[in-house]
Amino acid sequence: MRYRETRHNAGFLALEYMIERFKAERRETTEEYECYQTMFCDAPLLFLMPQTYMNNSGIAVLEIMQKNGLAPDDLLIVYDDFQIPFGTLRLRPSGTDGGHNGIASVIENLETDVIPRLRFGVGGTTIPVHHSHESMAEYVLSPFTKEEMELLPSLFSHLNDACAAWVLWGMQRTMSRYNKDFFSSAGAE
Repeated sequence: MRYRETRHNAGFLALEYMIERFKAERRETTEEYECYQTMFCDAPLLFLMPQTYMNNSGIAVLEIMQKNGLAPDDLLIVYDDFQIPFGTLRLRPSGTDGGHNGIASVIENLETDVIPRLRFGVGGTTIPVHHSHESMAEYVLSPFTKEEMELLPSLFSHLNDACAAWVLWGMQRTMSRYNKDFFSSAGAE
């Protein structure tokens, strides 16, 4: 896959990591998504990988919600964001799309912005100074640096822990514990 180890694909890389960590098994595949399931805290936990273009990922989210009788607050949308520093987590119960086309599609399809979401920063030191559409597109489609590739497993492990904490503790406690730059605070813990 041409863009596998790029910022544009970081969300899928993180999800693949979590599917493996939670030992989730494929439940179903459609044109719109792949769905994996496991049990966690005596409840089913689903992992959804939209197969549409990112700009249409809300279609898959809506379909899986309708099939499973889920409400928006049953979800945790996890996605990468190049506009926040590499390793920073931002958990929020609601909000705007912040310019991210994937979450914009989810908000549009669900007709609400009250959707729990966890953004993880993939912005690196090579981000272009001038944020033109072309330079940013090139940036998100370029590979991670060697140093960033070495840090990805730690970031994904931390992200996985934050998702598990959200299930166990809820929004507020997880926000106070995980909303920070993992790499600058890791040594302080």
